[in-house]
Amino acid sequence: MIKKISLSLLVIITVHCYSVAQTLHPLESAKNHYASLRKLDSTPNVTRADLDKIVFPASSYSSGTLIYTMITPHYLTNEQVNQLKHSIHFPANSSDQTKAELEYLLAWQAKRTQKESDRASQVLAPIGYWPHADILQTHNRYEQNLEYLLYEGKAVMGDQVTYQSYPATTKLLRGITKDMRLMEFTVKYHLLRARPYHLEPKLEPLARISSPSFASGHTLWAYIQAFTWSELIPNKRKDFLEVAYEVGESREIMGIHYPSDEEAARVLAHKMLLAMTKNPKFIKDLENAKKEWK
Repeated sequence: MIKKISLSLLVIITVHCYSVAQTLHPLESAKNHYASLRKLDSTPNVTRADLDKIVFPASSYSSGTLIYTMITPHYLTNEQVNQLKHSIHFPANSSDQTKAELEYLLAWQAKRTQKESDRASQVLAPIGYWPHADILQTHNRYEQNLEYLLYEGKAVMGDQVTYQSYPATTKLLRGITKDMRLMEFTVKYHLLRARPYHLEPKLEPLARISSPSFASGHTLWAYIQAFTWSELIPNKRKDFLEVAYEVGESREIMGIHYPSDEEAARVLAHKMLLAMTKNPKFIKDLENAKKEWK
């Protein structure tokens, strides 16, 4: 009898997981410059073969970011992390696509205004939730860290979106973003893509970053947040995606990410969320968060 009941519960959980996975909004098609650039040849070009020898320099590795590759997943499994790690690839350094992307970044450099530069580097760049700053309430960035966790909710819904007012939503986003940091640096240090300024000496980036380029962590964070928020408040999906797009584009304005870094992060974010729907804990937390927005 106990075995039969257990089997029945397993079937119910499995069916429920499948049902939730099927109700997630599908990934939108690539748009704007991402749509056109991804059509170019991404394979190595023998006329620029020397570029393919360039990787992110080991001397610039950040110990703090490397540690994030060692954390335990929250909603994902280790097997899913490994599968996702191998699911995306960047265009070869010597490829026609990368050449076009570098030209695109040089064009941004030539036209970016001081206002655009300031917003990208001073307003959007600092935003991001870091799990290590959420361990102790006495951490000097504890409150600001939680404010950043809810950035997209505030941007679209207003300042009433706080972690105190929406504890279930905060719990969900904490778990998702912990997995996002693990995934971000697992992919970066697996592929070691050089930053755009390592390939193009004419680029004058607004910052130099101590981790590999692919995929964009800011963009991965922005899109997995946008996809999650739009499951909670479906009629605002377009607004959340616009916020995420701005975050991704800001990394190009700064000259520190290729457009393919942003597009890969967008795709990876959706893959991650779909993988999470196989975890009953995620489903429970998602449903509890949805109740706060009904």
